[in-house]
Amino acid sequence: MLPDENGLDAWLRYAPLASDLISQSEQYESVIALSSDDTSPVYTAAREVQKGLHGILKQEVEIAHSLASYSQKDDKTAIFIGTIHEFSQAGGDVTQIPPLKEDGFWLDNHGNKSVHILGQNERGTLYGAFEFLMLLAQGKPCPSGHISNPSAPIRWVNQWDNLDGSIERGYGGPSIFFKDMVVQDDLTRVSQYARLMASVRLNGIIVNNVNSHHDLLSPKNLEGLGRIANAMRPWGVRIGVALFFDTPKTLAGLPTSDPLDPDVIAFWDRITAQLHQHVPDLIGYLIKANSEGQPGPLTYGRTLAEGANLFANALKRYGDGVVVYRAFVYNHHLDESNWKNDRANAAVEFFKDMDTLFADNVLVQIKYGPIDFQVREPTSPLFAHLRKTPAIIEFQVAQEYLGQQSHVCYLPPLWKTILDFDLRIDGKSSPVHKIVSGERFDWKRSGYAAVVNVGSDSTWLGSHLAMSNLYAYGRYAWDPLSDAESVIRDWTRLTFTANPTVVDTVSSISMESWPTYENYTGNLGIQTLCEITKTCHYGPRPDSMDGNGWGQWTRADAHGIGMDRTVATGTGYAGQYPAEIAQLYEKLETTPDELLLWFHHVPYTQRLKSGKTVIQHFYDAHYEGAANVQTFAPRWEALRGLIDDARFKHILFRLEYQAGHSLVWRDSVNNFYMDKCGIADEHGRVGHYPWRIEAESMDLTGYTVILITPFEAASGGKAIVTTSNDKPGTAKCTIPFETGVYSVAVNYYDHLGGTSHYKLSLGGQVIGEWAGDLSTVLLHDFSDLRDGHSATRIIFESVNVTKGDTLEISGMPDGTELAPIDYVSFLPPGIVD
Repeated sequence: MLPDENGLDAWLRYAPLASDLISQSEQYESVIALSSDDTSPVYTAAREVQKGLHGILKQEVEIAHSLASYSQKDDKTAIFIGTIHEFSQAGGDVTQIPPLKEDGFWLDNHGNKSVHILGQNERGTLYGAFEFLMLLAQGKPCPSGHISNPSAPIRWVNQWDNLDGSIERGYGGPSIFFKDMVVQDDLTRVSQYARLMASVRLNGIIVNNVNSHHDLLSPKNLEGLGRIANAMRPWGVRIGVALFFDTPKTLAGLPTSDPLDPDVIAFWDRITAQLHQHVPDLIGYLIKANSEGQPGPLTYGRTLAEGANLFANALKRYGDGVVVYRAFVYNHHLDESNWKNDRANAAVEFFKDMDTLFADNVLVQIKYGPIDFQVREPTSPLFAHLRKTPAIIEFQVAQEYLGQQSHVCYLPPLWKTILDFDLRIDGKSSPVHKIVSGERFDWKRSGYAAVVNVGSDSTWLGSHLAMSNLYAYGRYAWDPLSDAESVIRDWTRLTFTANPTVVDTVSSISMESWPTYENYTGNLGIQTLCEITKTCHYGPRPDSMDGNGWGQWTRADAHGIGMDRTVATGTGYAGQYPAEIAQLYEKLETTPDELLLWFHHVPYTQRLKSGKTVIQHFYDAHYEGAANVQTFAPRWEALRGLIDDARFKHILFRLEYQAGHSLVWRDSVNNFYMDKCGIADEHGRVGHYPWRIEAESMDLTGYTVILITPFEAASGGKAIVTTSNDKPGTAKCTIPFETGVYSVAVNYYDHLGGTSHYKLSLGGQVIGEWAGDLSTVLLHDFSDLRDGHSATRIIFESVNVTKGDTLEISGMPDGTELAPIDYVSFLPPGIVD
């Protein structure tokens, strides 16, 4: 039996190779590190190689520090680790190495003579060491003359950690950085995180939430930030911080935070000097201002450029730090009744005239789409408007709108729709990856950022499978032309095993996961149809997508759906693109179906290129997506015994949960739009569920029937709850289905406020018992209501059912959770619901 693993080492497990591969491997004599400084990434690389050889090949090697200490013997191989400059200074031959970019590396294998791992700088050396080890861990040979260069110099992570230890959009437990308004004393996990980042060549991190707090700059926290920097520096990871724009007022008591005020300028100069005393290699500041109620330069009648340049000028005086200004600036109190209003227009409207006004150490960080990390968006047109001001593209590894790590959703296929998109700027080839690399406009500093939000859970993100997105993000920031399937296959071999069945299964589920999630949540460019007016952003709530001030609208009414973003009749958003792209999106007939409702308001009966109507596509896609999710857990079941039991059960539980929640999504969205437009599903599925018994139709004792709001969050719009919060209830009925073997599913609500307990019996025999404890097991944002977030199901397989027997469910409430039940399904083999 395989030993259990908790996920802490992620893809850096260094599990032993099969014995036959070990016996065929080279024998390594020593690791020669051209640095003995234990804070140097070169020395870190040597220690990591030493550790990896022990784990993968069961070889013990010593670390030496000079070329003179090497003398080949017994056909054993030495590994030389250092920068190209260090190797040359020590007498090594570097004439065969071509010029490398910053952070690039050269990996060369001379058979049983030597391996050279040489970097353009110390970080590059460390990246080369990880490349060597991850190839070795997969049983792949070390290449000769292998050169690897990054696509862009900036490859950063944004953490949204708060000083109190909570994490905004964090689904992996509390912060590893902060607790009780100060930096944590024990930063072991911070160092471990830096190791994971370095292994996929990420070189910078903003350690705190963009919705920042002025206490980050207290003397105690300045010292703490220095300790964080010290913990990450040996791994080649530099830190930066997000700043609260109004800190001069709230921390220093100044009457203003006007960026042109001399006292404000002096304040930020002092703060920057103090920060550099503790973090001399500070990468800079991330600024979110004038967005979602945050103060900023516009608050004081100044431009965004004047606000950014305030911080840029302070940083210039002390180092090479940059200001990253988020383009996420918009009015969140928009009037939907104005047909021209469009949140998607905001970034270009705010920044298009700023291009020549920013200081040369300011970059603009642009979300990949113009709204907010939706399941599908068009590429942000702002990438086409900045020529002088370099840009950073912002992705989100944390699955805020994409299942919050409780649903598997492998993101590289989504990212590639953005990175490969050609904006045709000035009629020339302009794929996004060439813009953010700096190649298109000859930028020296540009690149990538991703909201990651790891937490203190041993899985880091709350799910073992979700870690594929962090690994893949590093791979894509280094090489945006990476193949999504090759990446997930590499990750699987490193994280689990090279067993072909495991690799094939994880790869196929992962590659299907994003299009499947899109199908059962929001398709045709309508955005993720979740709750956006509250903080959850998790379960289905299509009615919240209109009638709000946030600007994430569908404009759905009884006749049609979609945003008219054309220049001719709509918000004009399509015209923000270069001419070729604007013409593509302006016309209904040339707009791709997958973005149709993003750009056009159409009747539900509008025919797609597939020949289906929009509404029938909605019905079909939601059924197809939910049906495919039902296959994930059975496919995973086939891996029992091929990976350790702890991780096997962890993932199986989440896939089973996802299968149930996908049906909640399917029914909520389909019933909402059928009610909205009155057009029936031509296949007769929506609103017709012949294998269900509604809880409100059963004989109730201690239970009562309630209406669910919104109606689409319950089958039939109703559910039952106990009449007391401390006494049990029962619901009974006679089973109407023919005698046979069924899967029996119970749909219920598991929300915050208590842990109800349930018992299911058939014909007097207990079939199963369970607790409503998902909020302690799954770490996504939970609701305290009976709604699409909390709706879930439990299923009991292969149950012998006799027609006419009594079905009984008993529920024991707890706190405000009144053992709520929606319905019970009896599913013959092959029937989903």
